[in-house]
Amino acid sequence: MPSRSARGYALITGASSGIGAEFARQYAAAGVPLILTARRLDRLQALAAELGAQVDVQVIAENLEDPAAPARLHAEIQRRGLSVRILVNNAGYGVPGRYLTRDWATHARFVQLMVTSLCELTWRVLPDLLDSGAGHVINVASFAALVPGADGQTLYAPAKAWLVAMSESLALEYADRGLHVCALCPGFTWSEFHDVTGTREQMSRMPGWIWLTAEEVVRAGIDGVERGQVLVIPGWRYRWLYRVVRHLPQALLLKLMARSSRKVRAQA
Repeated sequence: MPSRSARGYALITGASSGIGAEFARQYAAAGVPLILTARRLDRLQALAAELGAQVDVQVIAENLEDPAAPARLHAEIQRRGLSVRILVNNAGYGVPGRYLTRDWATHARFVQLMVTSLCELTWRVLPDLLDSGAGHVINVASFAALVPGADGQTLYAPAKAWLVAMSESLALEYADRGLHVCALCPGFTWSEFHDVTGTREQMSRMPGWIWLTAEEVVRAGIDGVERGQVLVIPGWRYRWLYRVVRHLPQALLLKLMARSSRKVRAQA
């Protein structure tokens, strides 16, 4: 029987690398036991071996592109007798290229992972989070949710914008039950994200000052949710940019985004 904690476990999706793995490391350092899930079992097992001396680490390999995965994951958590107090919805990726350059099956898998599975998993673990009286949800969104969508990322920004709105609603609905919900909106972050999307080469041409580390993104998310912040933007330059963007006319923002998109395509 696995060890348990009165504080409950942190369930982290997309935990095999990047921001998800960093959430696991920072929560383990704080003494929070972990449930790690992602597609790549070998990566999860390696991370569990790294952190197992600090806290109990449970590994459950699942691909949340599968519509049956959220229910299966939750059933396995219950079978092991575990209780979730912290949920980090981190699993995700981008689908680069204009809308018609990809088949519908690719877009459908993206929406399943980024919206439907996330929504279902949150719904399934929400009773545990509320029963704890101090539940936390960190939804890893993106700064892309706060600006007009880019040419060539047709569904990414809308999915992340939906996640911000969902976080706001969930926070309002259950604030009286002690639930803290945070939409974490990082800008460009050093991780495997751009390797998965095949945009590493063009992203490497971006100026160094624009990049965040996974460590600072995760620290901002954990600190923010503990303080009860619903929207967290890591990095002073992105917080400054958000304040500027909020006061610009939408037509101008769209022109600026179109120019930026053309530049990126020209460099690709």
